[in-house]
Amino acid sequence: MTDGADPRIGEVIVSTEALQARIAELGAEITADYAAQAPLLVGVLKGAFVFMADLSRAIDLPVEFDFMAVSSYGNATRSSGVVRIVKDLDLDLSNRHVLIVEDIIDSGLTLGYLRKNLLARNPASVEVCALLVREGLQVKDPDLRYVGFHIPPDFVVGYGLDADERFRNLPYVASYKG
Repeated sequence: MTDGADPRIGEVIVSTEALQARIAELGAEITADYAAQAPLLVGVLKGAFVFMADLSRAIDLPVEFDFMAVSSYGNATRSSGVVRIVKDLDLDLSNRHVLIVEDIIDSGLTLGYLRKNLLARNPASVEVCALLVREGLQVKDPDLRYVGFHIPPDFVVGYGLDADERFRNLPYVASYKG
């Protein structure tokens, strides 16, 4: 972990304490909303793995996990708009209540593609829980059921988010000046 001395790490956008508090709130909301079901949490790798781990412990229900990896960035800091599935799900979604767990929503194009792909697999429902939404970048309403934080449109790292595979292990979200 970096101690913040790295000059590429800017100001803290979401503190460790704020993350913990909001994730507890999201867990309580999801617990109430899915009281009669056991949701399948679908984590979008790699960025959502830290958030999903903490979120799953804040949900007081039996939950199952699966993971997808999609790519729309490559090595860039902005989405290319071209989405491809790098790792698909292992579980069947038929009649399952699926909760997509995302780290950050930018344009919403990747999420739109992912949602359409998962809906074609006949789940009982598909909802989204996003830790961060970058304000002003969505081309249309991304229809998010659960949102952790709305943040400025800066590129951010930490808490699972990376720049060139670095800084995922920061316990907070900070702007990136690289």
